[in-house]
Order: sequence, then structure tokens, then C-alpha cells
Amino acid sequence: MLIDKRLQNHIINFMPPENVIEGLADFFSVFADITRIKMISVLAIAEMCVSDLSSLLKINQTTISHQLRNLRKSGIVRSRRQGRVVFYSLASDCVNEVMLSGVEHLGY
Repeated sequence: MLIDKRLQNHIINFMPPENVIEGLADFFSVFADITRIKMISVLAIAEMCVSDLSSLLKINQTTISHQLRNLRKSGIVRSRRQGRVVFYSLASDCVNEVMLSGVEHLGY
């Protein structure tokens, strides 16, 4: 082995546990879909219902609903019912911070 034992131990101790690594992979996979990125961008500005997201993004409601289910399951968005309408918003400011960090990293 080319690295010394002390560095090897330091690296091993620094590595997050496997369940954390899997959680991070799941979290970041959310950002690997163009439709979800568009939806997250909109929800960073205002809460929306499915029909408003569909109209604004020009994506059919079935696709929007499917992606919202994925985003809710991942803990990225939350929902709020008002009468018969369900409104969606980002569950945490950290989601927007991740998006902004990505934009900054890409130099835009």
C-alpha cells in the first residue's frame, strides 16, 4: 500500500457510515432530473399546486404529480391542503442552498 497507516486510519475515520452515504446518494439523485430541477426552482420562489406547476412549466399534470410524489418521498417538498387544493413547497431552505451551490460551482 502506498499510503501510510496513519493517513489510512484518518481517512477511514473520516468516511461517513454506509447508511449516510446511501442517504446522500438518494438525496443528490433528486437533482439528476431536469423536470425535478425545474420544479424545485419554482418551489424555491413560491408554493404551488399541481395545476399551477403544470401551467407554468408546460409539463402535463400526471408528470408533475409523479415527480412531486418522488420529491415528497425524498423529503425535498412538503404539502399543505387548503380545501380541495394541495399546495407544495420546499421542505427546507437547504434544498435551495444545494441548488445555488450547484449553480455557483458551474460558474453561472
